[in-house]
Amino acid sequence: MYKKIVLYSFILAVTAGFLVACSSSLKPLASDYIKAEPQPLELVAGKVPVTINATFPANWFNKKATLVVTPVLRYDGGEAWGTSYTYQGEKVAGNGQVIPQKTGGNVTLKSSFDYVPAMQKSDLYLTFSAKVGNKEVSLPEIKIGEGVLATAALLDAGSEIPAIAPDKFQKIIKEAHNADIMFLIQQAEIRSGELKKADLANWKKLIANADKAENKKINVEISAYASPDGGAELNEKLAGKREANTNKYLKSELKKSKVDAPVTTRYTAQDWEGFKELVEKSNIQDKNLILSVLSMYKDSEQREREIKNISSVYSVLADEILPQLRRSRLTANIEIIGKSDEEISKLASSNPQSLDIEELLYAASLADSPSVEESIYKKVTERFPNDYRAYNNLGAIDYLNGNLSRAESLFNKSLSISASPEANLNLGLINIAKGDLDKAQQFLGKASGVAELNNATGLINLAGGNYSKAAGSFGKTASNNAALAQLLNKDYSNALSTLNAVAHPNAITAYLKAVVAARTNNPNDVVSNLRQAVRLDPSLAGRASVDLEFVKYFTNEDFLNVVK
Repeated sequence: MYKKIVLYSFILAVTAGFLVACSSSLKPLASDYIKAEPQPLELVAGKVPVTINATFPANWFNKKATLVVTPVLRYDGGEAWGTSYTYQGEKVAGNGQVIPQKTGGNVTLKSSFDYVPAMQKSDLYLTFSAKVGNKEVSLPEIKIGEGVLATAALLDAGSEIPAIAPDKFQKIIKEAHNADIMFLIQQAEIRSGELKKADLANWKKLIANADKAENKKINVEISAYASPDGGAELNEKLAGKREANTNKYLKSELKKSKVDAPVTTRYTAQDWEGFKELVEKSNIQDKNLILSVLSMYKDSEQREREIKNISSVYSVLADEILPQLRRSRLTANIEIIGKSDEEISKLASSNPQSLDIEELLYAASLADSPSVEESIYKKVTERFPNDYRAYNNLGAIDYLNGNLSRAESLFNKSLSISASPEANLNLGLINIAKGDLDKAQQFLGKASGVAELNNATGLINLAGGNYSKAAGSFGKTASNNAALAQLLNKDYSNALSTLNAVAHPNAITAYLKAVVAARTNNPNDVVSNLRQAVRLDPSLAGRASVDLEFVKYFTNEDFLNVVK
C-alpha cells in the first residue's frame, strides 16, 4: 500500500512538472484568433494596406515571453515585409505592449506594402519571432489572406489630354475707329472748323483705304447726342437735326471718295449715360453728390432740377462736362478678314516664313497628322525661340505618344520662358504618372483657368484613392479614368454609361466593362467584354487570369477559353 502511494505521488509530481514546462513555452496561435482586413487586400494609392486584428487568449501569453509579429506578403519572385509589432509578458522589462497572462488581450497591427503587379497573385502571412526568457521559441507562420485586388492599377495618367497653349489667331479681326463732330449749345449746324480737324480727316482716309482693301469689310454708324440740359422736347428735336445733318455730310463725303459702305444712324435726346461717365472720370468737387442724384432720380426733368440746385458745381458742369455731350460720333466698324484655313495650311508647308507666329500656331491646329503638327511646332521654336507655347505643345505630343521623359523636358523649357498654367498642368500630369502626387499637386495649384484642370484634379484624386472626389472632378467626362473613378466609388451604372460614351474605346475600356459586369453579376458581359479586351491587347489575358475581380469565373469554361 505504501509503495502504491509513493508511486502515485511520483506520477502527480511528474505530471505537474510537465504542465509547468508546457506553460513556460508558447503554443501555436490558432488562425481563428486572427483576422486581416480587407479580404482580399486591395490596391489604394500605390499601396496595399492591411489591418490585422489578433487575439491572444487567456493563459496563452507567458509572463516571461517576448513576441515580435510581422506580416509578410509573398508573391512570385519576391516578398514584402510589413511593420513589426512587439508584445511582451508581464515580467519582461521592455518597450513592447504588455499582454496579461491571465486575461490575454486584443491587438491591432497596421501595415502597408508598396504595390508591384505580381502581388495580384500572392499570400499574406503573419510571422512570429518569440523568446521565453533567453530561450528561442519556434512558432509557425499563419496564412491570413490571399491575393490583391488591383483594379486601381488600371489608372492611366498617359491617356489624359494635356493642355495645349492656344494661338491668338483671329480669322476676322474687328476694329472700331471713332471721330467726333462737336456742336454749340442748342445748335445743329456743322461748323466749318469741325470739318477741318485732323482726326476727322484721318478717319475719312481710313474709311477710304479699308473700302479698297480686298480683305476688309466696313460699315459706318452715326450716333448723334444732345446734352441733358435744356428740356426733353428741345433736345429731342436738336439731337434729331444733328443726326440728319451729320448723315447728309457723311454721305456726301463717301460719294466723293467713291466709298460704298452702309451707314446706320441713331440719336439720343438726353445723354445721361455720357454725362455720368464724364462725371465719374472728372475731379469735380461734389461729384459723388451728383452721381447720387443720378441714382436716386430716374425722371430727366427732376434730375436736371436737382443738379442745378447744386450751385457750387453747376457752372463747372456747364463749362467742362455738358459741351462734350453735344456731338455726333462717327464709328467705322472694320472687319479684317485673315487668310483661309487652306491658305494657312499650304503656306505652313511651302513658305512658313510668310506666316506670323499666331498663323503658324493656328496651322498646327489644322494639321491632319501628329507628324505634321510636330513639324510646324518645331518651325515655331526655330523662328520664335522665346515663345513658350510651341515647346509646351511639342511636349503634349510626346506625352500622348508615351515619351514622358522628353515631354517633361519640353514642359520645363516652356515653363522657364513663361510660368503658364498650361505647362504647370502638364508637369502635374507628368508627376502623377511618376507617382509623386505631392509634387503634382504643387504644379496643379498653378494651373488655374486651364480647361483640362478638372480632369487633372480627378486624376490626382483617383491616384490618391479619393474615389468620390475623383468622380466629382471628372464630372461628365467620358474617359477610362473617369469610369474607373466611378467604378471604384461603386457607382456601377454611371461607370458603364461613361464607358459606353468613350469616343475612342480601347482594350482598357472593354476590360473595365468586364469588371463592371463581374461586380453586377452579368456573366455573359464578363466574357464578351474580356474577349474584346484580349483581342485588342493580348497581354490582358494574363492579368484577367489572376484578377480577383473575376474570382467567381476562375473555373468557368468560357472565361478560361478567353484567358488561356
